[in-house]
Amino acid sequence: MRDRNKYGNIALVFQLFAHCNRARIILMWFKNLYFFAFTRPFECSEEDLEKQLSEHLFTPCASTEQSHFGWVNALGKHGDTAVHAVNGNYLLCARKEEKILPAPVVKDMIEQKIAQLEAEQSRGATKKEKEQFKEDIIFELLPRAFSRYSDTRAYINPVHNLIVIDTSSRGKAEDFLALLRKSLGTLPVTTPSPEKAPDELMTEWLVESNLGANFQLGMEAEFNALGDDGAVVRVKNQDLTSEEIKAHLDADKYVVKVALEWDESLSFILCDDLAIKRLKFYDVIQEQNDDIDSDDVVAKLDADFALMAGELNRFIDNLLAEFSLKASDYLEA
Repeated sequence: MRDRNKYGNIALVFQLFAHCNRARIILMWFKNLYFFAFTRPFECSEEDLEKQLSEHLFTPCASTEQSHFGWVNALGKHGDTAVHAVNGNYLLCARKEEKILPAPVVKDMIEQKIAQLEAEQSRGATKKEKEQFKEDIIFELLPRAFSRYSDTRAYINPVHNLIVIDTSSRGKAEDFLALLRKSLGTLPVTTPSPEKAPDELMTEWLVESNLGANFQLGMEAEFNALGDDGAVVRVKNQDLTSEEIKAHLDADKYVVKVALEWDESLSFILCDDLAIKRLKFYDVIQEQNDDIDSDDVVAKLDADFALMAGELNRFIDNLLAEFSLKASDYLEA
């Protein structure tokens, strides 16, 4: 009886946990950021954006396709549109399917083809023949290959002149922009580029302690050495104002990544290309919408997305200000 009660209690705990966190898990608060500024005002309405994205929706790979990329419902199974707009923020989601072909298998099959050719014709395979072997083998294997799926989400805020992409990969961010550009016909965006190099200013924050009032240093950083030796120093759980850190800076090392906190709302790692890694919203932010009925999933998603995007818009504005920039600076006159 005791064991039965024990397992029943464990099951109840899991049910309660799932119920309390269901809507938050669905939204999946952004965890990494690449953000871009428009060079011309983004004037596409929600309806026009939906129409243009609907012409490039995701469909599964055909049997002989290696990959496919397209738009899916912004809210997944809880929505039926590619664009979900809240408070002037347009949420989008792109899905990519890639067929997985193990490289060693392909290599072995190519080598078998080459060996067969050598045995039958007493000669080696030409470069063109090897390429043809590879194409034929891939074509043969694709219908039986496993698929890997990945979703990339982003939102557009025309007022703040930003597109913010939830990814830790510059390549995936560029792929997202390429799909959006293909869907819209044009996408005039650029990466914010301060006059003073980010690594130079990030180093100054540690040397001169002149970080803006809304930001606080965390306890993690990565340094590169000047010169050709390519030395890299990574520190964790370390006071970034300590003598040890000062010694690294005095030894002509400069900051390429630094942990920061912003406005008692979130923490993150800032990289020297202005990418945001390991973004974490504090509970004080995520819990603001806990009074919304979790059974009303769409209402919870709307509230959480509005909250997250609002915080990120303020955060990016503040961050760019540290580099003496505004996203609107990039609008062409």
